[in-house]
Amino acid sequence: MRKIFVNAYNFIGKLYLEPLLRLEQRKRPFQTINERPVEYSFAFTCLQRLCTGKILDIGSGQSSWPHLLSNCGYQITAIDKIDLYWSHYFNRHYKILKDDIVQPQLQDKFQFATCLSVLEHIKDHQMAVNNVHQLLEKDGYLILTFPYNEHHYHGDIYKHPAARVDQQASFITQIYSRNEINEWLTQTSFKIIEQTYYKVFSGELWAFGERLMPSIQVEKTQLHHLTCLLLQKTRD
Repeated sequence: MRKIFVNAYNFIGKLYLEPLLRLEQRKRPFQTINERPVEYSFAFTCLQRLCTGKILDIGSGQSSWPHLLSNCGYQITAIDKIDLYWSHYFNRHYKILKDDIVQPQLQDKFQFATCLSVLEHIKDHQMAVNNVHQLLEKDGYLILTFPYNEHHYHGDIYKHPAARVDQQASFITQIYSRNEINEWLTQTSFKIIEQTYYKVFSGELWAFGERLMPSIQVEKTQLHHLTCLLLQKTRD
């Protein structure tokens, strides 16, 4: 009986997915190499080295990131507000729970949380970081990636007149600075375990100038547009 059910499931799934897969082969969701290879590489390096427990992924969207983690054997819970930015959507890769990290309903505790290119879209970023802190076990970890400038914060970089016209977004995209990171640390027990910096564009700020392919890892003192950050919770 189980074999019949699985065969029927696979047949129906193929009917649904095959046209979509063909379309994605002809027209990729992203037409240029973006920052995901940098972010995924950083996250996987941290997880491979430190993760033995449950993972919370925040703002999964339509990406296959939580499914990829599940395929690696990790126990993953994925959440997204879903209808805030995307006008409702369906993730065909993994079950996404509708939840808002600014007002989370989750009761579980996690050893790790990943928040990849999401925090910049959350206006109340301090509340989001505070709530992730509460959802982590003691000594748990948070992986963050976001547009970054060591000295300057920007509230919505795509509204800047110098931003590339092909890089526009329908929701806010903040550039965080050292001041915001220090505020997150001050209001929680997080400490920085690791931080890396990447040059993604040729211009001064995120979405200025030409996109570099691939992104280049640089020192903090050099021109950079993206950071990957590993934080650890040190007390409840």
